[in-house]
Amino acid sequence: MKPIEKVKVQEMLDGFTDKPVYIHLETTNGAYASHFDNVGVNVGAYIRNAQVTFTNAVIKGDISYRVGLKTELGWIYAEGVTDWEIYRDKDLLLAGHDLEGRLMVALQISEQPFK
Repeated sequence: MKPIEKVKVQEMLDGFTDKPVYIHLETTNGAYASHFDNVGVNVGAYIRNAQVTFTNAVIKGDISYRVGLKTELGWIYAEGVTDWEIYRDKDLLLAGHDLEGRLMVALQISEQPFK
């Protein structure tokens, strides 16, 4: 993976706009959860192969980014994104890593279901 290139990621996001796509979104300890570390609670979220169509997609921020996908019923957000890559020549993979390189958040978008 490489550091976010905001213009290129926005172009990829725009390429998925108004198409039915599959979303993989997960968070691990650290993303929205660092305040629980002192009580020993593990938290996270995971969704895979949710099919959505978004009408607008935005990436905002610098160093650590927020990606929002506007659907008919609301927004899907991934916060803390730091890295990206194109996967299988057409899928967009976004990830956020902490200072030690651990995965904190991942958002993947594809026109095909994930295995």
